[in-house]
Amino acid sequence: MSKRVADATGQLTILCDIDFTVQKGETLAIVGASGSGKSTLLGLLAGLDTPSEGTVRLDGIDIFALNEDQRAGLRQAKLGFVFQSFQLLAHLTALENVMLPLELGRDERAREKAESMLGRVGLSSRLRHYPKFLSGGEQQRVALARAFVTEPPLLFADEPTGSLDAVTGESVIKLMFELNEERGSTLVLVTHDPLIAARCRRTITIAAGRLT
Repeated sequence: MSKRVADATGQLTILCDIDFTVQKGETLAIVGASGSGKSTLLGLLAGLDTPSEGTVRLDGIDIFALNEDQRAGLRQAKLGFVFQSFQLLAHLTALENVMLPLELGRDERAREKAESMLGRVGLSSRLRHYPKFLSGGEQQRVALARAFVTEPPLLFADEPTGSLDAVTGESVIKLMFELNEERGSTLVLVTHDPLIAARCRRTITIAAGRLT
């Protein structure tokens, strides 16, 4: 799989000839320097961006043979996301943020499941707080709860500790791996931190848009 974009000089290659397989239940770290193409790769794996060449298969499904609505449905059914910038909705409380993916799936137990998941990440006392009243670590734990509450078989995490201090980041990473192990899901983690990458079963490195 490759990804190119147009720039002032013509074509800029962001990713070139990327080819790898992730096994069910695996924990995989994607590492590389800033600007190496890690986050672009994650966006392609999730079908949030389209490749210039090649494709992505999820459970045997060619995701780029689907239209955007079908890809969105596939993401809702099979994927969870944790972002560096949390991506919480500011006008929703912690509870409402975690309930949202369940409500989109018309889960009648959305509130019960969201409350339970927030309790699991240690935020039972913060259910009705809006993101602006939560610390960075608390916001990331809300994001973890939202990602795991639908019990997705595959979780993508893009620099999940990048906005956190070292101590808070360590607690968030520990929690993420605990939740992932409990649910037996597959984890694909983008990070520049070798200590975080070392917790994964396998690591692949990208340099200048290529696997090394």
